[in-house]
Amino acid sequence: MAETSTSSNCNGSSPLTQIAQDHLFSILLLLPVDSILSFAMTCKKFRALTASDTLWEYICQRDWGPRSVEAFKASNSNQLLPWMRIYKQVSGVDSVYCHRLCADPDAELVFPTPRASHSLNFVSDCLVLFGGGCEGGRHLDDTWVAYMGNDFQRLLKWQRISSGSPSGRFGHTCSVIDDCLVLFGGINDNGSRQNDTWVGQVACHETLGITLSWRLLVVGDIAPPQRGAHAACCIEGRKMVIHGGIGRFGVRLSDTWVLELSENFRTGTWCEIVTQPSPAARSGHTLTCIGGTRTVLFGGRGLGYDVLHDLWLLDICEGQPQWLQVLYELQNIPGGVSLPRVGHSATLILGGRLLICGGEDSYRHRKNDFWVLDITAVPSITVQPTMLYSMQSFAKMWKRLKTKGHIPNCRSFHRACADQSGRCLFMFGGMVDGLLQPADPAGLRFDGELLLVELVLQL
Repeated sequence: MAETSTSSNCNGSSPLTQIAQDHLFSILLLLPVDSILSFAMTCKKFRALTASDTLWEYICQRDWGPRSVEAFKASNSNQLLPWMRIYKQVSGVDSVYCHRLCADPDAELVFPTPRASHSLNFVSDCLVLFGGGCEGGRHLDDTWVAYMGNDFQRLLKWQRISSGSPSGRFGHTCSVIDDCLVLFGGINDNGSRQNDTWVGQVACHETLGITLSWRLLVVGDIAPPQRGAHAACCIEGRKMVIHGGIGRFGVRLSDTWVLELSENFRTGTWCEIVTQPSPAARSGHTLTCIGGTRTVLFGGRGLGYDVLHDLWLLDICEGQPQWLQVLYELQNIPGGVSLPRVGHSATLILGGRLLICGGEDSYRHRKNDFWVLDITAVPSITVQPTMLYSMQSFAKMWKRLKTKGHIPNCRSFHRACADQSGRCLFMFGGMVDGLLQPADPAGLRFDGELLLVELVLQL
């Protein structure tokens, strides 16, 4: 229980001191963190109350989501955790630690071949990898899974699945909705664009091991035009959002579509969102859900082949969906000149932030940097319906992280996904610089390295 002694500015006559602790918790959970810390300064009783790890566990659940908190607890053997300190460390994280994952020496030495523009997802405690492109511009049609449950000891055991998978392709997207994968579009090695939608279901059996079954989703007559190199993510309510990409005849697209799936994941309905303003046509960008129905779009390659750094928010709520551009100046961000990129990854991590990795610039110089994008650093986003600009806010919104441990190769068109806690990121493949002429397409090679990237926290 919190202390019952009071100071001169928190006497027994104050109505607040008569409120039960659980009711005070409920009130505090309605406040932003800065207000909670200010409340703690009023007296000793409230200072003790707001230092409670029970309260801070609730705050973590509120701000990060219950699923992330439960997974974080499970990864730490469900021991008692200093939640206030963890919250502060996650909010101020400044570095990542990279591990190169090795194959299990007791397992058969089978693993995915090097590739780029594939899909990589974390679902049902498994990594699932599908398709991609490889040397010679050829597509791949293989599906691989690797179990990454609580007993995972950084020894990898890939398993190739025969699942009647979608046809070979690269530049497709694959999003996780509940415990299902939803795959859309892509390009095959003949240059043909696709607009089919597939649903994959992962299951773990005691006798059969890990299985994955794909089936074609029935969507009716209305569907997005064929495309590849687009961006997609899932949002709440069994929905998936896609934007842009490269359509037929190599034309870059700027349209936005939403897919709503039925409860049994056997049928779906596509609907185009038409609103102004909206992001310009592009490919190789990212679209990431930051909670609920809100998504963030970043970067890509535009119509003039310029590499972009613009940032857009989309909230698909029951009312009128609206794109909102967040304007900022690169010179106001330390190291911001390196932010424009295409073929990067942008993954939601612990703390509700985006971890942006790699990619390439207009000169095809590949990157191996890590940036954190914190949309919550701009408080007016939720209430301001027009373009936003605040020099101080945007300086806080972007932060380049230090890299410790194994230094990954510079790469683009790799794929990354986070575990359920959001503390660990898995990154596989991509195009990396060759040995001779890094900026020359002839000097490219494809990577087959799987990396584990962890947020550095002192627990």
